[in-house]
Amino acid sequence: MKTRFGKLAQKGFTLIELIITIVIIGVLAAVAIPKFQNLSGDAEVGVAAGVGAAIASATSVNYGRKNVPNATACTAANTPAGCTYWPLAICTDLANAALTAMVDVPAGYTVSGTTALPTNGTTATCTLNTPNGRTVTFNAYGA
Repeated sequence: MKTRFGKLAQKGFTLIELIITIVIIGVLAAVAIPKFQNLSGDAEVGVAAGVGAAIASATSVNYGRKNVPNATACTAANTPAGCTYWPLAICTDLANAALTAMVDVPAGYTVSGTTALPTNGTTATCTLNTPNGRTVTFNAYGA
C-alpha cells in the first residue's frame, strides 16, 4: 500500500487581504455616516413641509366651508357636530382645537405667529415648528 503525502490545498484569506478589506470598510463608513446624518435632517424638513402643506390645504377648505349659505362657526360647545367651519383670525388659532379637528398633525408640532389671517380670500404666512427646532412657513386662509 502506497501512501501519498502532498501539500493540502490552501483555503481562506491571507492576513493582508483581511486587513485591506477592513481598511476599505472603515473608509467607506467614515464617508457614509455623515451623509446619513445629513439625510435624516433633510427628511425632517421634508416631513415638516408636508405637514405645513396639509395645514395650508385644510385652511383653504375651512375658508370655503365658511362661505357656504347658513355656515355655523365651531366652538368648544358645538364641536364637531352642528358646526361648519372654524373661525381663524391669527396663526395661533391653528394651535387650538381647530388644528386637531382639521388636520392630523404629528405630536410636538406647533403653529406660531401673530399674523392676522385675512378672510377675503387672500393668505397670510404662518410658521410651523417641529419638535427638534426646525421651522417651516406656509400660507393660511382666515375664516
